[in-house]
Amino acid sequence: MIELFEQNIRTNDRQSSKGNQLKWENEGIWYKADYTGYEGLSEYMISHLLKKSTLTENEFVGYDLEKIKYGTVIYNGVKSKNFLSEDWQIITLERLFKNFFGESLYKALYRIPEHEERLPFLVQQVERMTGLQNFGIYMNKLLTIDAFFLNEDRHTHNIAVLMNGKGDYAYCPIFDNGAGLLADTTMDYPLSGDVYALMDRVQSKTISSEFDEQLDISESLYKINLRFQFTKNDVIELLKKAEEYPEEIRNRVEMIIFAQMRKYTYLFS
Repeated sequence: MIELFEQNIRTNDRQSSKGNQLKWENEGIWYKADYTGYEGLSEYMISHLLKKSTLTENEFVGYDLEKIKYGTVIYNGVKSKNFLSEDWQIITLERLFKNFFGESLYKALYRIPEHEERLPFLVQQVERMTGLQNFGIYMNKLLTIDAFFLNEDRHTHNIAVLMNGKGDYAYCPIFDNGAGLLADTTMDYPLSGDVYALMDRVQSKTISSEFDEQLDISESLYKINLRFQFTKNDVIELLKKAEEYPEEIRNRVEMIIFAQMRKYTYLFS
């Protein structure tokens, strides 16, 4: 357990559609508290399962479970190393587009009636603004993770690039998967609900409201760029280590991941 104080509190412009959870920074480590359910468990499971994938470890943020004492309250949550060197900052695609064009990227995307045309528009604009190449491959990886783990909060405030003081750009490690795995038990996905019915209800937010449609579009444009290599036993072992979460929650997470493994067998190598 770590005790954190008011001077450690951090805010940012990466708004969640469900409000902002408590975040802190202390000696190069970032901490996030659970806010609407079991976001910490979601971050932990997804990042540790991504270690068993074709992604390299610098392509995503790794999270470990941590109990956080703040004031008189003890929260479940996660910690992660600060991946930014001194001169670099995160800039969201929403902010980047607004800086360049003076309008919302989200609104510009959703003015395009054909879903199939939204992703190439996003990719072309980011490459044009930043000079980065192969942003479509990055987006395919992101949308694969989101479809598999049902991350419902991947809007344009939650996709980012890195920028330094000279105006150079680089790829940002994939972060903020806490809204995956039906983690929001307070508002949208109560523990009393039928898991499979709730899974059917989850909607994506990047270029359409259907995870599979987003994934199909990205694969047709940019092919498959991420494959998973974890097993059911890996899932079971990770959940055993998350004993701060009730068995009911851990069982639900296991059920969700096993269902997705059956659905997306083609993504396993």
